[in-house]
Amino acid sequence: MHIAIAGNIGSGKTTLAGLLARHFGWKVHYEDVDDNPYLDDFYNDMQRWSFNLQIFFLNSRFNHILEIKKADENIIQDRTIYEDAYIFAPNLHSLGLMSTRDFENYFTLFNLVSSLIQPPDLVIYLRASVPTLVKQIEKRGRKYEDNIRLDYLRKLNERYESWVNAYNLGKIMIIDVDSTNFIDRSEDLSLVIDKVNAELHGLF
Repeated sequence: MHIAIAGNIGSGKTTLAGLLARHFGWKVHYEDVDDNPYLDDFYNDMQRWSFNLQIFFLNSRFNHILEIKKADENIIQDRTIYEDAYIFAPNLHSLGLMSTRDFENYFTLFNLVSSLIQPPDLVIYLRASVPTLVKQIEKRGRKYEDNIRLDYLRKLNERYESWVNAYNLGKIMIIDVDSTNFIDRSEDLSLVIDKVNAELHGLF
């Protein structure tokens, strides 16, 4: 079984992936943040490094999906391959931070990759307002995220909502992070776990 967590920067994907993996005994595939050679450069000069960053993520997530397909176990993935193509890359393009030539090249490659994979059995979308995202980004204190602009996060949120509303590749479950503190409140985490059980197994 393949479960994936989607959500904006700072929405809590990595944390929830770990919590759910611990509860259900799943294996986690985390996003390649610490080993990403482009993130620092990207946040300092988005226009120069946007294409390189998106290609790195596409390659990384495609490899993760190939590993998931081969694995004989339940896996939860931190961020989906679709978010890069339908949210991050188009956002960079619309902001003038990725050229049309690079965007079309990227999307052609994504279409090829996506034709070779199966979507997750369940996508969990973490919906969070910009103030909540900023609070959680500041809390984790990653230096390269200091330069993230509020309008960048806001535009990503708008694209996330459009993508979620149109998503038709499988089951999708929405968690409102503004009102659900699964990090600090065990009762909120229990509610999330119950919702996941209901989506996967029909348990009520």
